[in-house]
Amino acid sequence: MTALQRYGEFFSAMQPEDLDRLDAVFVENARFRDPFNEVNGIGGIRAVFEHMYANCAEARFEVLESVGDERLGYLRWRLHFRLRRDKAPRRPLEGVSRVVFAEDGRVREHVDYWDAAGELYEQFPVIGGLMRWLRSRLAVDSGG
Repeated sequence: MTALQRYGEFFSAMQPEDLDRLDAVFVENARFRDPFNEVNGIGGIRAVFEHMYANCAEARFEVLESVGDERLGYLRWRLHFRLRRDKAPRRPLEGVSRVVFAEDGRVREHVDYWDAAGELYEQFPVIGGLMRWLRSRLAVDSGG
């Protein structure tokens, strides 16, 4: 099993109790970045995921595909979630993570790429309306 496959399995099965073993997955000074956070070190990475679990009653990643080698890989994923105040799950978010591995197979860098405006913000009443209006103003008219 490759480092990317191991990480994909960890990522897709991750639960709050798995945060206690992040040092087996990430090097001490690992870098993590997503549209909302940029942190360095296992403590910072743990804080990002603790925050996610604190605000989501349900959160789980589904790895859809992976491409890479022992040094560098990409995971395409879908996040299924429900915020604590929600009665039903929200539409899943899709994104891609670029993952760089250290020589020992642990993660040295994890950078998420996903469309916060289109994937997340549009699901909220006020800001969603604003995002849809803005998108309609900036999009090319394909009625041609």
